[in-house]
Amino acid sequence: MTDPYKVLGVSPNASDEDIKKAYRELARKYHPDKYRDSDLADLASEKMKEVNAAYEEIQKIRSGAHQGNGTYHSGSYAGNTSSSGNPRYAEVRRLINNGNDVAAENILNSIAEGDRNAEWHFLKGCVAAKRGFFVDAQRYFDIACSMDPYNNEYRAAQNNLRMRAGSYGYGGGYTTTHTNDCTLCDICAGLMCLDCLCDCI
Repeated sequence: MTDPYKVLGVSPNASDEDIKKAYRELARKYHPDKYRDSDLADLASEKMKEVNAAYEEIQKIRSGAHQGNGTYHSGSYAGNTSSSGNPRYAEVRRLINNGNDVAAENILNSIAEGDRNAEWHFLKGCVAAKRGFFVDAQRYFDIACSMDPYNNEYRAAQNNLRMRAGSYGYGGGYTTTHTNDCTLCDICAGLMCLDCLCDCI
């Protein structure tokens, strides 16, 4: 399916109300009743199906129910097919889905900085989320979405992690660096992350 936001003619950052408004306008425009006795009836019917499918897809993405064709891991997922067609990224996805995030990260780190595209940031975010570095994961997903705003896979991962952050409360105080000083906040953050990972399993 083509990008659902493009089908409705809205930005991925549009509000739910704007999306609903765009959907209703297109539904009125292509409603089969308007074309009942017209040669364009079949074309309008197909367009209406496309508009309905796009609206449903956006609803799934925004509700966090959309999980693509990949395996769900800690609020993010990596589908099995590279969105940019890069065989190295396809290998990284395979490694992530097989639980070998160390090897996946090694491949990602070996890619030159100038070649790090939106998919690189998305995959780096998947690895960070699997390891419990949710703040880092959110940052990578945000960069991926800003570089490729119409990619549903990146947007779904970003939204899923944001929803989990709201549910588990790790969005504001989680630290991603390790020090020798272990505070009560660090212990609580660690327990929340473990609870999050247990839910995913």
